[in-house]
Amino acid sequence: MVLLIEPEAVRTPRLTLLPLEVGHAEEMAVVLGDPELHVFIGGEPLGVDRLRARYERLVAGSPDPGVLWGNWVVRLDAERCLTGTVQATVTGEGDTATAELAWVVGTAWQGHGIATEAARGLAAWLAARGVRHLLAHVHPDHRASAAIAAAVGLTPTEHRQDGEIRWEWTAR
Repeated sequence: MVLLIEPEAVRTPRLTLLPLEVGHAEEMAVVLGDPELHVFIGGEPLGVDRLRARYERLVAGSPDPGVLWGNWVVRLDAERCLTGTVQATVTGEGDTATAELAWVVGTAWQGHGIATEAARGLAAWLAARGVRHLLAHVHPDHRASAAIAAAVGLTPTEHRQDGEIRWEWTAR
């Protein structure tokens, strides 16, 4: 059984995290279109059609009833534009509720604290809904992503998955 969480808009001082919709694919294909974004995460930029198909799968939800996929696009409110995504894969319930976080911000908006603000906002939203454990996997050479994980309150562990460092936080 998974904690029942329905993604909704999450507001931070400068951002609104909007639940992912298939219609976001056109704008997000531009936001995520820089090959440099894929240096650490792998893959390649997806065109609109492939990104739309991916979003259709994500919006449909996990085929595993014990896993909840939460996906949001990050809107910079002052500019009314999408700048990236945040994700939470939630498993368990009660004291075992765990969310694995991921974030990506388009190259044009990096270096302005958007990923940190979005990840913190998502982490706080999840914690307010009973998620007691957060984790993220960060490439060991990706200093910016490690700084975001630390800003969210996660700490690095000795665990590795696919060469990435596992970062964790547990509610006290």
